[in-house]
Amino acid sequence: MVLIETQDLTKSYGKSRGIRNLNLRVNEGEFFGFIGPNGAGKSTTIRTLLGLILPTSGQARIFGEDIVRGKKEILSNVGYMPSEAIFYNSMKVRDVISFSAKMRNAACATEAKRLCERLQLDVEKRIEELSLGNRKKVAIVCALQHMPMLCILDEPTSGLDPLMQKEFFDILKERHSAGATIFLSSHVLSEIQKNCSRAGIIKEGELIALDRVENLSKTSARRVVLHGVTSVPEYLQAKSAEVSEDGVSFLYSGDIRELLRATAQLPIYDISITEPDLDEVFMHYYEKEEENV
Repeated sequence: MVLIETQDLTKSYGKSRGIRNLNLRVNEGEFFGFIGPNGAGKSTTIRTLLGLILPTSGQARIFGEDIVRGKKEILSNVGYMPSEAIFYNSMKVRDVISFSAKMRNAACATEAKRLCERLQLDVEKRIEELSLGNRKKVAIVCALQHMPMLCILDEPTSGLDPLMQKEFFDILKERHSAGATIFLSSHVLSEIQKNCSRAGIIKEGELIALDRVENLSKTSARRVVLHGVTSVPEYLQAKSAEVSEDGVSFLYSGDIRELLRATAQLPIYDISITEPDLDEVFMHYYEKEEENV
């Protein structure tokens, strides 16, 4: 079953960039990643999908409901965590969580207590006393306490320390194993690579790639390290070159035989050629798009 589907979804802000002609499908039960740097259009996409802002053109459905006409039905089954956790400063944590449950007319006390314990969240503190990381924890509890069928999480881990990040993803994996669909928006590529089965890459409001994570990682580009030199011949058209005391590292997507011929003429003492990780592949996609403009 297709849980999220968009058709040429567009949101314009006059001369400012929003999203353009977004065509996206997320299936029920997926752990889906939405990748892009800050300002690429991730939050605009999510807010449009949830009916928080109206689309300029195009269509989208969640749970088979139109995102504009079926907004109420959609939101009742979604757990949404925005990129910025903003609450009433004078309220205590337990009151914010309780208020969130009452807004949904849901009995969530048991699950909320369990989540607070796992995230080591002090429910007696006031919001104004909390660090950014602890505000994020409050947002996590509010988003997940009602056991939603679809979790939409926008840059959820900023501000969380590494131990809490691990606990957070453990919780998401448990929800996913129980049948929930996870839509994770992030610019932290390692989060996508470790947790998501499929992902979309967005650039300047347009989807430039959509595939399984392992397929996105399969590219003709290779990470090459030449030990003993500090530059790369220009005709190799190396990308993302980095120079260190030990040599030079770069992305290469040309003919491997040409690479070997060129390096045979260089004073290197060693060479390594490996597959790039997802963050390097991400940059490769962006560079390739710029070349096609």
